[in-house]
Amino acid sequence: MDQIKKNVWDERRGSNNPRQEEIRSEAQRDLSRLIHSSPFRRLQSKTQVLGLGESDFYRTRLTHSMEVAQIGSGLLAKLKIKYAGKEETQFLPDGDLMQAICLAHDIGHPPFGHGGEVALNYCMQDHGGFEGNGQTLRILSRLDKYTKEHGLDPTRRLLLGVLKYPVNYSKLVVNKASSHDPARRQSWLFKSSDFKPPKCYLDSEINIVDFALKPFTEQDRELFTSIRPSNINTDHKTASYKALDTTIMDLADEISYSLHDLEDAISLGMVTRAMWMDHFSGHENLFVDCHGITFTGTCESVADCLFGESYKRKECIGMLVHLMITSVELQTKNKAFECGMMKYNAVLPEPVEALRLKIFMLVKYKVIKHENVQLLEFKGQKMIVELFSVLASDPHRFLPASTREVYERQVSFGEQEGMRVICDYVSGMTDDYATKLYEKILVPRKGSIFDRL
Repeated sequence: MDQIKKNVWDERRGSNNPRQEEIRSEAQRDLSRLIHSSPFRRLQSKTQVLGLGESDFYRTRLTHSMEVAQIGSGLLAKLKIKYAGKEETQFLPDGDLMQAICLAHDIGHPPFGHGGEVALNYCMQDHGGFEGNGQTLRILSRLDKYTKEHGLDPTRRLLLGVLKYPVNYSKLVVNKASSHDPARRQSWLFKSSDFKPPKCYLDSEINIVDFALKPFTEQDRELFTSIRPSNINTDHKTASYKALDTTIMDLADEISYSLHDLEDAISLGMVTRAMWMDHFSGHENLFVDCHGITFTGTCESVADCLFGESYKRKECIGMLVHLMITSVELQTKNKAFECGMMKYNAVLPEPVEALRLKIFMLVKYKVIKHENVQLLEFKGQKMIVELFSVLASDPHRFLPASTREVYERQVSFGEQEGMRVICDYVSGMTDDYATKLYEKILVPRKGSIFDRL
């Protein structure tokens, strides 16, 4: 593989002592560890888009991650067929590894969706910030309890696969004036967009990323970690590249939240047939442009299925997923890369991507940006800021015993390390746990030492 031995991708940072008569590959061990990890299980109680408690029908972070893994496996299978016998095939990942990358992609997301992410970034502005994808890397490599020091101790290639943005926080963040306003720093009332974090990994994981990128040449590492400047001065800078495995996972994620979140929205009545037809008015050609062996739908025929009986809706969503899976192809991102794991990216052809994006924009404007969804997100944001503020005001008093021990060890290295422990604790909460803890601490009522969360 471009002068890089394949077994270097199976290396772990820890001792990596397989059990006697171990029958699993390293990728299968990664997948097993992930499925049995507590951060993965907690995804069942974390918001996807629609708030938990609305119904047991709508998707959570856990069911979303399972769907991403299924789509990611389909994309990988199609790529292996499409590029059989060609150079690109040697760079495609193992199927079990692809499952693990997809299942792991959201474990770093905090309670209450992106509202929780913004809230924690706000709270950590002076202590290294917070970003959900960066927290995923941190959980995998440091925090989970599978090993003493290395978290799940994932293989190098799993680390590379979940590294969606290979540049650290401090190199990408653009500080805004409001973040330095002392009066506002004491309040949970702030403009969410002012504290949206850059897409990055956290500075605390620089050595983890160095380990993941070690097999690549210096030229590839330098190019891969380069920054694409923003066109607007107030926007954060962005990373320029993603590895091949990451782009397959990322594409599966985009397909899932575009189509499956649409399915939930239609079931809830937040997207109607009239909205669909109005949204695609003048853009009916998007469907015609995608016509081929597996897809012959039109704007109206798709609407008939989506807004008809439930089994027809399911069939239609499946048809659109199938269109996108079978259309996937590899694109050379930059010929300057020496290794194909960085040179090639999985993409959708332009007409199919245009249709996917148009569908997603309908979900974005009618669901994600809906005032009721935003109000729920804001409530979660407020709870996280207030919880964090209480815990940070007197960690020795309010943190649970096990977390307090970690805090006392880490704060000896500096305030930032101590605040990171509090951030890890809050970000690992489920929506329900965070709500109950908030009520226990901040809602006036008679309490008891025997109250349980």
